Amino acid sequence: MPPDDMEVIRESVTVEHLAGLAESGFGDLVKAVVDIDKGIMAIGGEMHADEEAALLGLGSSQTDLWGINLYPSHYDQGDWIEFDSMINIRPRQGNRSRGVEDPSAQAKIATLVARLVKS
Repeated sequence: MPPDDMEVIRESVTVEHLAGLAESGFGDLVKAVVDIDKGIMAIGGEMHADEEAALLGLGSSQTDLWGINLYPSHYDQGDWIEFDSMINIRPRQGNRSRGVEDPSAQAKIATLVARLVKS
């Protein structure tokens, strides 16, 4: 079970909700971890690693989890997803940086976020 300050999104959440989380947390961003296999996302954690641990505890596989940052104030501008997290460094999967290097994985993440976040 995720800690009280974290949420696992299975259906959808509003951009306004994310904006509220950003304001009460980092100011302009919300850290998130997506499971591209299960189609879920953890939000509201202080660190991507906390959200990752919550999803692993719910049965997610490490290889399907990717850390991102969401900037709710940029939602309408199209550049609101940042593919940057320490949990993304996975040499065994061919990902050697904090970014998500595989364009296919980026596309899956963007599609999942578009399904889970509504205006």
